[in-house]
Amino acid sequence: MIQQLRIYEIFEHNKAAFHARFRDHAMRIMKRYGFNIVSMWESRTGERTEFVYLLTWPDLATKEEAWRRYLADPEWVEIKRVTKAKYGDLVGEIEDRVLESV
Repeated sequence: MIQQLRIYEIFEHNKAAFHARFRDHAMRIMKRYGFNIVSMWESRTGERTEFVYLLTWPDLATKEEAWRRYLADPEWVEIKRVTKAKYGDLVGEIEDRVLESV
């Protein structure tokens, strides 16, 4: 079992649009590919706002295949295109960490 920590830089001016897209679309499509979101948070450090979430996976290969399929999902690709056209970039830098128990 592994965990995956995702940290997205998000922007105050379109934060509501980001959260709506994640809640209404990303999470639903992620479920198709076996994503298991454990928890989600919002963090603020200085001028930077971050959306942080933790996923759990049975193994690294499953995680990699699920992400490959999710990112190529035609519905997700179209949702990203439409929301970017309407709101601009919803996400800046992305940090991705695999966490293994010790």
